[in-house]
Amino acid sequence: MNVVIETPAEFQGAVIGDLGRRRGSVVQSETQSEQSRIVAHVPLARMFGYATDLRSATKGCAEFSMELAHYAWTPAEVQSALVRREG
Repeated sequence: MNVVIETPAEFQGAVIGDLGRRRGSVVQSETQSEQSRIVAHVPLARMFGYATDLRSATKGCAEFSMELAHYAWTPAEVQSALVRREG
């Protein structure tokens, strides 16, 4: 998913860290007058519950939008975990 997050600059590090834990990759990050805009690619499976987590991490001051960016192969370690869970 292509995810765009608007957040106060003071929370930029926390938001980027959370995206990393979700296997996301930051495509662009810019700050203008105390407001940060972060663009990232994040797997859809890792975005469930993101609104609640973002609200908690930013004291309710951030918002985000997401749209389909592209399809990609699932990493081998994730595939293995899924197969073990199904078996």
